Amino acid sequence: MLRLCLLAAHALRLAGAALLSPGSCTFEDSACGYQWDYAHLPWTLHGEGHYISVDTSYEGEKAVLSSPDLYSEEWSCVRLIYQIATTSDTSPDPARLNLYLRQEGESFDRLLWSAKEPSDSWLIASLDLANSTKKYKLVLEGEMGQDKSTSIAIFEIKITSGYCIECDFEENHLCGYTNRWNPNVNWFVGGGNIRNSQSILPKDHTLNSALGHYMYVDSVYVKHFQEVAQLISPRTTAQISGCLSFYYQLKQESSIVFTVYLRDMTGFYEEIWKTDSVLNADWALAEVDFNAPYPMEVIFEVAFNSAKGGYVALDDISFSPVYCSNQTGTPFNPANAGCNFEEDLCNFYQDHKDGPGWSRVKVKRNVYRAGDHTTGFGYYLLANTKFTSQPEYVGRLYGPILPGNLQFCLRFYYALYGFFKMSGTLAVYIFEENHVVQEKIWSVLDSPKGVWTQAEISFKKPMPCKVVFVSWCKSFWDCGLVALDDISLSLGNCQTADLLLPSPGECTFEKDECVFTQKKRGRGSWHRKRGPTPTSYTGPRGDHTTGVGYYMYIEASNMVYGQRAYLVSRLLRGTSGKQCLTFFYHMYGAGTGLLSVYLRKEGDDEEIPLWRRTGEQSISWLRGLIEYESDINYQIIFEAIRGVSIRSDTAIDDILFQAGPCLEVEEIQFSSGYPDSLNEIEY
Repeated sequence: MLRLCLLAAHALRLAGAALLSPGSCTFEDSACGYQWDYAHLPWTLHGEGHYISVDTSYEGEKAVLSSPDLYSEEWSCVRLIYQIATTSDTSPDPARLNLYLRQEGESFDRLLWSAKEPSDSWLIASLDLANSTKKYKLVLEGEMGQDKSTSIAIFEIKITSGYCIECDFEENHLCGYTNRWNPNVNWFVGGGNIRNSQSILPKDHTLNSALGHYMYVDSVYVKHFQEVAQLISPRTTAQISGCLSFYYQLKQESSIVFTVYLRDMTGFYEEIWKTDSVLNADWALAEVDFNAPYPMEVIFEVAFNSAKGGYVALDDISFSPVYCSNQTGTPFNPANAGCNFEEDLCNFYQDHKDGPGWSRVKVKRNVYRAGDHTTGFGYYLLANTKFTSQPEYVGRLYGPILPGNLQFCLRFYYALYGFFKMSGTLAVYIFEENHVVQEKIWSVLDSPKGVWTQAEISFKKPMPCKVVFVSWCKSFWDCGLVALDDISLSLGNCQTADLLLPSPGECTFEKDECVFTQKKRGRGSWHRKRGPTPTSYTGPRGDHTTGVGYYMYIEASNMVYGQRAYLVSRLLRGTSGKQCLTFFYHMYGAGTGLLSVYLRKEGDDEEIPLWRRTGEQSISWLRGLIEYESDINYQIIFEAIRGVSIRSDTAIDDILFQAGPCLEVEEIQFSSGYPDSLNEIEY
């Protein structure tokens, strides 16, 4: 009999293992095809405790655990149950657990999630994975930090089809939903064997059974007016839009307010649904259109006014990418409200009643007048140039109509020349559709002259509106030039966008040197800097990213003629097919030397030349494009050589590695000098 029981238990365990989807693992008696990188710390499988862990009993900086190859043609949700245990909560370099997506054909892993909060028990993270035709791996990286006693444990990885905000509350982790603790009213799990509530419901909705589970909140412990209970979903990690639906029951003896909100990363709440006061004796279906273009949490909030208010129960939260309201027409695409002016004015326009206004111009590479921001040799808009300066001159540039009740982040680059007082020379207004209501949302106060500077503005209006750029010449004696380029619009608050995880393969040098290191550090090496370089008539006056950020450069006054400085990437993963490297370089100064880019394959000392520029190129940041291939691991090397004089500072910024061929091709990979035509503006 005992043998039969053991066999039955073993069969159940095997059946449970068989039900696990590819990439899922409970770490009961194996790692389910997950492999650790032997170049780093080892992971230890604890079969008796059903988890895998790494700790500081071994010396090393990190441990890496990679999944087997996975495919996900449907949207899926990754749930990770983990714990970080440390002896110190205030370490300057805390332990961290990172989760990366490693897609086939890409040299860089995409960071999906990162956590550093220590805890006394397990925690859950939920991450959306968009459907893709590419093969991929999940890569877990445990960084040990500086604490001398640290342990990182992973109890379970579960990959399911569907969206992370969906839940039927049948599993004990509740799909990552959390209750915001309130001393008096909270959301609890109902159903199953739980019989501790006066407001218990006889059956859940999922199973239509007394053994099924749901979430509920009741008023029995309410002590104050407007006591609030909140149930908070996992935060979305990918753009989703469609129909959010759920079932609820509401028993009401005095007023109950049941509301559903969206909350972004800055804490901004947006109400999307509220119940009416009708009594729901049975499970009622609620549906609401849902749009999360950036990370959002869904909050189910119940407010009671007395201890005899009643209860609310919730079950079967689901999501469909099709809107509930059967919306027709093309959804708004914020990309249509931006422009780099390389081809035309895009969807921007001018009112001829305002006069000539803005002109689309181009400046060839030269050492006197800066070119555009997009490439350094393309088109941008210039106000107050073609005709004689006029007092009280106003130039308006109107953008396309934007839908109401959406949060937007507007970014653009501007440069000012020739003004004594810059304040108010460029402003941004919001015009409602009828042009009757106007609101100034931004105006320039001060900025470095002649430097492309980024501005960003967050706004939200209830009605459809337009963004209008206005240049203003206050008096005949104080008129100058206003340049505008690279206007972009995205959904969400600009502050929210700044909190997003960085794009893989991108380096702006704003925080550090990213994946790059130096062969030798010293006075004659690459330096990370903001603002102008110390020597006049050489080097940039600001970075390319924002105009006020950081870039890398060589300081020629610290070097001798012919001295070299190397900036070397870490080993990058080789892939089949073409790759595209984009970067911006600045080579201004009469004594400028050489800037070269090389590729070095793993196990080979040969440095393959990919790109080179010799001598002074322009006063502008110029875009460089390189298309290359390497099916084995490799490094990219930026080499700068000091020229004949101290006026040979060379700088680079905004490096971007992308899978696939370059969308544009740079015709000349190896060149020297700049064109004979200088300081010419083309209209």
